[in-house]
Amino acid sequence: MTNTIELQNRLERAPVVPLVVPDDPESAIKTTRALVAGGLSVVEVVLRTPAAVDCLAEVVKAVPEAIVGAGTVLSEQHAKQVVQAGAQFIVSPGLYEPVVRFAQAQDLPVFPGITTPSEAQNAWNMGLRSLKFFPASLAGGPAMLKAIGSVFKDVKFMPTGGVSAANLGDYLALPNVLACGGSWLTPRAAIAEDNYQIITDLAAEAVAIAVKTRS
Repeated sequence: MTNTIELQNRLERAPVVPLVVPDDPESAIKTTRALVAGGLSVVEVVLRTPAAVDCLAEVVKAVPEAIVGAGTVLSEQHAKQVVQAGAQFIVSPGLYEPVVRFAQAQDLPVFPGITTPSEAQNAWNMGLRSLKFFPASLAGGPAMLKAIGSVFKDVKFMPTGGVSAANLGDYLALPNVLACGGSWLTPRAAIAEDNYQIITDLAAEAVAIAVKTRS
């Protein structure tokens, strides 16, 4: 189980969480290692393929230097499966109280997705102070986060959805952004071609943007 403080420390140093969409354990492990080589050691393995839970378990074992979370966790059953597989944090696209309560009972960091102030208020009243903002670009982008931040002053957000190298700096410039999530760092074409250097280069680029924005 990962220490929440260690997770926060890593995100302060490199505030980007790449999404790994796994088809098989070997490519998932190679992708994660490539991301770590580029400076991103917090990764989110998303439950979007039949092999996702098994891949997550293998990545946790094979890449111990990474903090590996599970994304697209839709139900309490999903949450139980990923915890058993070794997930060190949980991310959901929406706010579903059974998932939140299960994660809290496990003392596991959880980032449920919100889009509206009402959802943010519900999450706040569940005791959450770190939330995913999804889908970020369609939900108003940095301007919406500024507006929400004026009300929820003690909440940090992880915008995901439509984030790219082109707009990463715009999000990270906001004081209420903990980190940004995104799949642009793990292009499926590069994985299919077994070209993991591209992923390392994209990760390094993201780290450089973060350092420039927050220095």
